[in-house]
Amino acid sequence: MKIGLQVAMVPELHAIPGAKDLAPFETVSGVPFFEVEEGIIACAGGMGKVNAAMSAEILCRRFGVDLVINSGLAGCFTDLPTGTLLVADDFVQHDVDSSPLGDPVGMVSTVNCTYFPTWRPDHVAAVLKGLGVDVSRGRVATGDQFIQNGARAEWIRDTFHPVLAEMEGGAIAQVCMRNGVPFVALKSVSDHLFREGQMEEYFDYGKALESIGRALLPLAQALKGETL
Repeated sequence: MKIGLQVAMVPELHAIPGAKDLAPFETVSGVPFFEVEEGIIACAGGMGKVNAAMSAEILCRRFGVDLVINSGLAGCFTDLPTGTLLVADDFVQHDVDSSPLGDPVGMVSTVNCTYFPTWRPDHVAAVLKGLGVDVSRGRVATGDQFIQNGARAEWIRDTFHPVLAEMEGGAIAQVCMRNGVPFVALKSVSDHLFREGQMEEYFDYGKALESIGRALLPLAQALKGETL
């Protein structure tokens, strides 16, 4: 099985052990792709939904991966400690709104889906537990906006009831759904949306990256031998 590891930012990519020393084997549409080991390739596709969707499509169509694992930093709506890893149960795109046309808020047209499920999150969490990694579970909200404390954050929380907010996972989930490729997401809490000093907390993301580095590659290695 071939697995694609997709993150947004270079520091998230470099959290993978040995990734700093890798040279890209190919660059497609400006996105460099790296072979972490046989059967596992990785990219830092960029921030935001368009960048994420483009990179996921390349992983699925050009490189023919059988499974995409998205990882990265995320803001927390609750009080989970910084560095907590969360296996996403599903994703919602909080900035999609065609409700004036009669659609539910958050429903993505064409696929007519509001909540995009991930592949067997219960099993993924169990695999990580077997690797000695503690994880949480929950919904993640995606949108092209860095969410901070305020009315928007409260609306997202009260409308969709997510645990985390970030800017890529929902787009990757949509691309994987349309390509019939299983999708897993492992997010690390970097900041807390309703806490004073959120931005200082976000930029001090070493602990959150450390959690990703400890778990992402072992998870991919464990899943590589499975039958989907």
